[in-house]
Amino acid sequence: MVDQQSIIKMIFGFKAKYLRQQHGLSLEELAERAQLSKSYLHEIEKGKKYPKVDRIHSLAKALGVDYDYMVSMRSSKKLQPIVDLLSSDFVKEFPLQLFGISPEKLFELFSNTPDKVNAFVTTIFKITRNYQMEREHFYMAALRSYQDLHDNYFPDLEQAVRDFRSEMGLPPKGPLTTAQLEHLLAEAYHISVDYERMGHSAALKLQRSYFKESTRTLFVNTGLSSAQKNFLLGRELAFQFLALEERPYFTRIIEVDSFERLLNNFKASYFSVALLMEEMGMVADLQSFAKQYEWRPDGMHELLQKYNATPEMLLQRWTNLLPQHFGIKDLFFIRLVGAKGLQHFRMTKELHLSQMHNPYANQLNEHYCRRWVSVNLIKQQKTGGATARLPLVDAQISAYWQTPNRYLCLSMAKPDFHYPERGISVTIGLLINEQLRRHFRFVDSSSVPARLVHTTCERCGIADCEARAVAPVVLEQQRRREQIMQAGADL
Repeated sequence: MVDQQSIIKMIFGFKAKYLRQQHGLSLEELAERAQLSKSYLHEIEKGKKYPKVDRIHSLAKALGVDYDYMVSMRSSKKLQPIVDLLSSDFVKEFPLQLFGISPEKLFELFSNTPDKVNAFVTTIFKITRNYQMEREHFYMAALRSYQDLHDNYFPDLEQAVRDFRSEMGLPPKGPLTTAQLEHLLAEAYHISVDYERMGHSAALKLQRSYFKESTRTLFVNTGLSSAQKNFLLGRELAFQFLALEERPYFTRIIEVDSFERLLNNFKASYFSVALLMEEMGMVADLQSFAKQYEWRPDGMHELLQKYNATPEMLLQRWTNLLPQHFGIKDLFFIRLVGAKGLQHFRMTKELHLSQMHNPYANQLNEHYCRRWVSVNLIKQQKTGGATARLPLVDAQISAYWQTPNRYLCLSMAKPDFHYPERGISVTIGLLINEQLRRHFRFVDSSSVPARLVHTTCERCGIADCEARAVAPVVLEQQRRREQIMQAGADL
């Protein structure tokens, strides 16, 4: 994160270098005009030094501008977008170092090619405004990119879980009970758990938990399964053990006002799932599950029951361990919500490792392909095929229309906790290649049905699709453009 003083130095140095280049002056020539040393002026332009008042006056005069222009946040039309970006909360709060980018490197990019960078930044600003993108959209996208950068596996958090178990006198392996987690919160951190009061507030219906610092109380909403409770208890243990001060107090972040808060929430959630599903034990279970020659849905039910996990916890844990321990890095995870009536489905969470896989979140209000196993499971769930205790499980080979990509998709569906009339499915998709075949033996079994699919109906050209929700209007527009281009060429 970049502090305010560093931002001020960067903007001042950025203006100085840009104006010097506009006047066609070398460092030596400007240093002579402003009566400054060349080395000192070089440090100013790099954003490392901020001159005193008298030297600012001298430099401003040598560059043909006034003092106020040099010290203010205003600039010329060409530079203002970059100045706005440098002075924004996004740059101040965004942890560039997580992506291997130092503030100095970012500043060097801006100052070396300001006109080109300005055009790019202006384009980004226009896109965000036209599509009503908020700061939290950037933070969420950045978090997903951060997960992708590390193959969604974080050794420091895995080690922190092992350290926690050791310090708390817990066995190195094995699931933990709700009573054990409550005891750890009380004994190690003096936190009590209240399962009653939160359920009486209508405003808190959509929240699963709230931590009140002043009373050291974790309030947990009523009606949750023991797996959901355990995740929340483990998450609070993570906040305390990892000493994550910048944190959300509600389960669902009300406002994503800083990347650090979003990142710490991810770390606590990762820790909790790793605590409840110990690394090497889950790896061994995954190996046993994958080496079966026939697809067994009961195998996933058995793992849910063994670890007392929700479908989302289980599949999210697999996205941590498959890249690290199996070398399976081409994968995606999605969560779909089917609205009442099943006319519309929303993708409320997604993760892509190694590349942008199909399917992906489409923000254009289009209709996701009804041939997806994740969609069909929600439809089956609505007919009464799933209960809160036992979700529906299914698998499918999804071959994407007009691409060479085929995915082994494993999906689970259950009713929405907050709105039982809606259904939720979570799906992990694994790109079918030789690496996958080495580990998942049932991938070529006839017990796994194969279907030709696409991303949305509007973009799909699959002929005579029995599940189509709307006409392929986007594809038809594209074909009309191609016809016009061909007709022009034929004149």
